[in-house]
Amino acid sequence: MAEQNEISTSNQNNTGYYPGEDSWSRWRNVFAILSGQMTDEGKQQYKLARDIRNEAADVKRCEKYRAYLFKYSPTIRFMRENIQQLQGDINETNVRCWRCTNRQSGGFDPDYGIMICANEMRDQGHFEDTLAHEMVHAYDHLRFKVKWKNDLRHAACAEIRASSLSGECRWTREFFSRGQRTVTQQHQECVRRRAALSVMGRPACKDHAHAVRMVNEVWDSCFADTRPFDEIYR
Repeated sequence: MAEQNEISTSNQNNTGYYPGEDSWSRWRNVFAILSGQMTDEGKQQYKLARDIRNEAADVKRCEKYRAYLFKYSPTIRFMRENIQQLQGDINETNVRCWRCTNRQSGGFDPDYGIMICANEMRDQGHFEDTLAHEMVHAYDHLRFKVKWKNDLRHAACAEIRASSLSGECRWTREFFSRGQRTVTQQHQECVRRRAALSVMGRPACKDHAHAVRMVNEVWDSCFADTRPFDEIYR
């Protein structure tokens, strides 16, 4: 309710966002976005209102993807088997679908499991990449005893491996979903970029240059390490 009240006053500061659940308000917002009349703040307000409105449907869709992938995805089944060999388990009970407000796709916590941001999932393929990414983190936590909170080199290595092995940096994903047109060294550039962005979000990281430096320092050994895969599978 507090979020809704906050949204209802958003148009008073000239963001271009019109609060309301009726068809006319929705159309005005779509038109404002398409015509460039809505500010970035207004777009955030629009997306927040949409996510609140669609939360139940988004979570239901997310849970449907989760059930299917644990049954039929070769990557997810393989990662689960390898995590089990390390005396852990990632399954439908500790992969949780939630509505997120910080615009990330998912996250891993050693104590609670994996969070998937239901409102950020574009389709089942995006869900699979996100889940695979977080499962690589779970594997690394058990296999390498990653110091997530206070060692940026550990974090950089984990992010390099997760971005490389999950499939999120394959050429088709970069080309069609993110508009990246580079062909030469595309996979490596994507992994570097995404790993640096993830490291930059950690409290111990000073800025983007610091994140890039951490990624570069561990790049050779971490990018070459494809465990538990024999090679980059996706």
